[in-house]
Amino acid sequence: MKDKVIIYTDGSSRGNPGPGGWGAVCIFPNGKVVELGNREEMTTNNRMELSGVLFSLREIYFRDKKGDTTVEIFADSEYVIKGITIWIYSWEKNGWKTKANEPVLNQDLWKELSQTLRLLKILREVSFKKVAGHAGVPENERVDTIATMYAGNEKVLLFTGAFDIYKKMIEGEAKEKPKKSAKSSSQKAYSYVSLVAGKATVHKTWDECKKRVEGKKSVRFKKVFSKEEEEELIKSWS
Repeated sequence: MKDKVIIYTDGSSRGNPGPGGWGAVCIFPNGKVVELGNREEMTTNNRMELSGVLFSLREIYFRDKKGDTTVEIFADSEYVIKGITIWIYSWEKNGWKTKANEPVLNQDLWKELSQTLRLLKILREVSFKKVAGHAGVPENERVDTIATMYAGNEKVLLFTGAFDIYKKMIEGEAKEKPKKSAKSSSQKAYSYVSLVAGKATVHKTWDECKKRVEGKKSVRFKKVFSKEEEEELIKSWS
């Protein structure tokens, strides 16, 4: 970490929309750790995921505008990672419209994030990496806790201090935190979602979904287990 700023971020919402929160951990080359977080009364999970990245990058920029250290951001959101590394370029080129010519969701945050990245990249390299959620990675577990507590309007004590102290604290928390089990492939589906020619469609049965995607190129489909997961998937495919 001697030449890097390491950031972990996460977002959470109770309902979609509903009360939400975001959390971030910034680890600086000098060994200092700064936790960040906040909440919104009515928001979505994707907006909170984006807010975690946006506000942590702003923190880095305002703390050291002329810095040249590499910045690495770890997030467990596919929406964030693919959005900022792949989709955003075509969105900007197309006037913030999707391939289906629909307005990009959360474009206010995407635009702010794009501008902040441009400012940071003038002097330093910024990269985004996917981390497995709820897999016992201490920093990822900690930002999940921060985001979830803010979403629940709980009192959150944010840490600022030395990394060696922080590491012991979050490793202990990660061991005690219950692991969220992966959904079984045999679990009953809430619905099936398909993406064909840029248009997402919800199906109540696998046969309906299969009929729509079979024989077609460049399609996507997925089994989901709740209304919230269904909505998030459709948004991430927009």
